[in-house]
Amino acid sequence: MSRPQVVVYSNPSLLAAATAARLITRLVDVQAATGSASLVLTGGGTGISVLEQVRATPARDAVDWSKVDLYWGDERFLPSGHPDRNETQARAALLDHVPVSPERVHAMAPSDGEFGNDPEAAAAAYADLLANAAEPEDHGPVPTFDICLLGVGEEGHTLSVFPGSPAVYEKERTVVAVRNCPKPPPTRISLTLEAARRSTEVWLMTTGESKAPAVAMALSGAGEVQLPAAGARGTHRTLWLLDKPAAAKVPNVFTPPLS
Repeated sequence: MSRPQVVVYSNPSLLAAATAARLITRLVDVQAATGSASLVLTGGGTGISVLEQVRATPARDAVDWSKVDLYWGDERFLPSGHPDRNETQARAALLDHVPVSPERVHAMAPSDGEFGNDPEAAAAAYADLLANAAEPEDHGPVPTFDICLLGVGEEGHTLSVFPGSPAVYEKERTVVAVRNCPKPPPTRISLTLEAARRSTEVWLMTTGESKAPAVAMALSGAGEVQLPAAGARGTHRTLWLLDKPAAAKVPNVFTPPLS
């Protein structure tokens, strides 16, 4: 696993715009090297702001969106089209405005979908989807994601993996149903940390003073059971993208530049 790198921006707007530019550049580079790219999307204010910034820049057209496989790190188990679903927000922010291939948009099942109100079945189906997408060279039950975008909560959760929850102990399954979440809605579907760590690059994005303690703990060697975000690592790169308040307690060893 890669050692974390830290980049700090002066405010959330600049963070979203700079991350969008970074994302476009990385997708273009991956496509130039391999012909296609895979991206794991996240929800939350920062994650959706990044997608809106991608949409807003003409540079978005440098990406061949028909050759991007899109996955989700987690999803709120709500009816299709519900405004709180990460899929709904991502479509409104970006996906409905670029020429993605529908068969490459791999959304998690809604609560009114083919599995009904059964998040365990929906999670198992998504795990099967990932397993079927994996190639022999991936050497595992999920494809090697080129970039995995993640948010970080005040208590240190990432994906829908919360401190001390059953999901944080999961070592075998790649996708789990999460019940009784401390944040609404209480039922979700989530990749596990084991699945996220199959990513070439993991980008953790968060803003605000309330996130500073969790960010500092994650970068100071906290265990993933206590602070799941600490366990989200890419095989080649782990990048923390922060605004100045969220970086206020970052250990000096990282000496992040202010962008």
